Amino acid sequence: MAGDSRFWVAAGGVVKRKVAVKPLLTFKQRIRELTGRSGGRSLRAVVERLKPYVQGWTAYFRLAQTPQVWRKLDEWMRHRLRAIQIKHWRHGTTIYRELRALGAAHATAQRVAANSRRWWRNSDGELNRVLTIAFFDLLGMPRLA
Repeated sequence: MAGDSRFWVAAGGVVKRKVAVKPLLTFKQRIRELTGRSGGRSLRAVVERLKPYVQGWTAYFRLAQTPQVWRKLDEWMRHRLRAIQIKHWRHGTTIYRELRALGAAHATAQRVAANSRRWWRNSDGELNRVLTIAFFDLLGMPRLA
């Protein structure tokens, strides 16, 4: 971790460790490769491919003291996974039916289904209350934060 970490001064003059910019960019690029929306794999299969990489990366950088960075990366990964799930459902009627089956309110499911081709935009906001962290925990997705 010697070349992959940097130091920063926190409140009170405390020196802490953080992950350098280059490894963060490499991490995001690798996650993009593993979570491409056109792979035709189930969400569970995508999570299984992600799991060893995320766990290894987390173990390697476990001494970093930047909880906000971990939280943002965690949110971003789940955002990507939600986009994959929306794309798998494809059609507005399927999106509506699946969201209702997962416990979404009628209005929420209807709004998300009405924009069925906007995977990235749809995979944030209201969908966070349906495809929650607990949903991804059940799939076996490791947490960073």
